[in-house]
Amino acid sequence: MAIKKNGFIPSSAPEELKNVLKAVASEWGDKIQDMEEFHVIPLKGAMTNEVFQINWPTIHDDLHQKVLVRIYGEGVELFFNRDDEIRTFECMSKHGQGPRLLGRFPDGRIEEFIHARTLSAADLRDPEISALIAAKLREFHNLDMPGPKDVLLWKRLRTWLGHAKKFCSPKDAKDFCLNVLGDEINVLEKELAKDYQEIGFCHNDLQYGNIMMDEETRAITLIDYEYASYNPVAYDLANHFCEMAANYHTETPHLLDYSIYPDMEQRRRFICAYLRSSGNEPIDAEVEQLLIDAEKYTLANHLFWGLWGIISGHVNKIDFDYLEYARQRFQQYWLSKPLLLGS
Repeated sequence: MAIKKNGFIPSSAPEELKNVLKAVASEWGDKIQDMEEFHVIPLKGAMTNEVFQINWPTIHDDLHQKVLVRIYGEGVELFFNRDDEIRTFECMSKHGQGPRLLGRFPDGRIEEFIHARTLSAADLRDPEISALIAAKLREFHNLDMPGPKDVLLWKRLRTWLGHAKKFCSPKDAKDFCLNVLGDEINVLEKELAKDYQEIGFCHNDLQYGNIMMDEETRAITLIDYEYASYNPVAYDLANHFCEMAANYHTETPHLLDYSIYPDMEQRRRFICAYLRSSGNEPIDAEVEQLLIDAEKYTLANHLFWGLWGIISGHVNKIDFDYLEYARQRFQQYWLSKPLLLGS
């Protein structure tokens, strides 16, 4: 996709993108005569797509409009169905949960620009902000989304394992232990999937870059629903906890630091805020069970993003060391499994 990394949209940019941008501007009463009126600012931290802020002058020269342009990453059809993701996006907008969809073109889409701050890695450790995230996640899980409400986690893991095996050389497949992961997935499903567990509409990618906060109202907005699906809510909690070991805005964004993984009290505090947000004071047994379940589901989460890393390393051109990221997630899986499930 020919969008300059910083500056203006060049004449070589796809006509579909230029036409949709002009149409959006026109709907807002702004007449764009020259593509150089669209100013491009790349936004960092996205690892599946490329994301840009696009500004242009309004009919009042002292004001500017802003939209977000999302360019789909290569090979994403291996991870999720784009049509399903768009339907989820539109449904979320109707629920008032995220940005509005303003336009689509073959390689991406234009979204409403949310005037809020994207959180940082450090924000996830702020007790007040963490409690706000927990309450918002509970609200997200309770959404009634269209389609079957079946758990997707295990099917997705097996599908991604198949893709990873096709991409890997025999040496890489051996290094990543891909030959035994099918059995590992079976063991995890048997050990973790319990009838008593709550199933909800899960974000499945709740890293800090997908959370925005209005500084004045303290309202939280969750964005980017590519991986969203029905799953055990304990899995979504596990995913969020695992993301607290990451900082994607360093010179080595692929490196994870499990020494800063949230401790027992931090996880318990988050879960208490999550359950309390429904209006009832949670009982200790409920908190402890969800705490145990979420910690066990980190194992499935390591496999999920490990396989994602292998596939992305072969199909995505974004500057990120996907294979090293995958290696770390698998390493953490093998280190954690004996502690969480026994040998």
